[in-house]
Amino acid sequence: MRTPRLALIAGALASVLFAGTAHAATAPAYKPVLTKNPLYKTGKLGTQTCEEPEVTQGTVEEAEDYFTAVMVCLDKAWRPVVKKAGYSFSTPKLDVITKPGEKTPCGPFPDGNVQAIYCSTSKSISFLLSPQIIEEPTDLALMHVLAHEYGHHVQQLTGILKETDKRFYVKRQTKDTMEGIRRSELQAQCMGAAFVGRVWDSLGRPDSDWNILVKGTHNAIALDTLGVRSGSDESHGSDAANTRWLQQGFKAQSASACNTWAASDAKVR
Repeated sequence: MRTPRLALIAGALASVLFAGTAHAATAPAYKPVLTKNPLYKTGKLGTQTCEEPEVTQGTVEEAEDYFTAVMVCLDKAWRPVVKKAGYSFSTPKLDVITKPGEKTPCGPFPDGNVQAIYCSTSKSISFLLSPQIIEEPTDLALMHVLAHEYGHHVQQLTGILKETDKRFYVKRQTKDTMEGIRRSELQAQCMGAAFVGRVWDSLGRPDSDWNILVKGTHNAIALDTLGVRSGSDESHGSDAANTRWLQQGFKAQSASACNTWAASDAKVR
């Protein structure tokens, strides 16, 4: 999840139906930077290995070591494909914080079931080392949440986030703007999953870890400054949509599977 110019979008997901709207069979006419971005033709991500540091106590120090190592893997995975697509590459800045309200480049970290945010203006990720993460330090969510936020960074590098900021993150939310926000978030979900899928064989994890993550994505609600329930179906898609894009990314190991902007409305509800 990420921090747009006008709202803080939560880093957790929830099951709240966005009811009462009609759904088109095909995708709206979005700009080519969204639907035909060269990123989609760059093939599989650039690395197949990622050595996860051991996390046993869930301390801030362990988490920082873990994130540092995974960030190196994320760089190796995305740098070659971003460059192949014709864009400049840079590594996002990462800050680990321990409580809501702490200062981030996009203001105080939001309070209310938010795990991480991406700030496009500073190209930075802020990750909250919350109690639930400390209690389950080996949870695959530690990797995927970071990979999801890194997905927003890739969107920023490739012009996708600039377009979504301008078109969808506005003060007066409508059915169409909420659909655009869902497509952006589901794309980041898919990109995060593409990374996890690419390095999966090197992690030495049981398949059950991935299955648990996929089934557990919807678990919380937060409010952003526009009154949109962040992490809800309105902004992040339903259980079915999240499962679809997570599995597509994981299987493809490539951004080619993550073109949510060309997908039918039914696939991003």
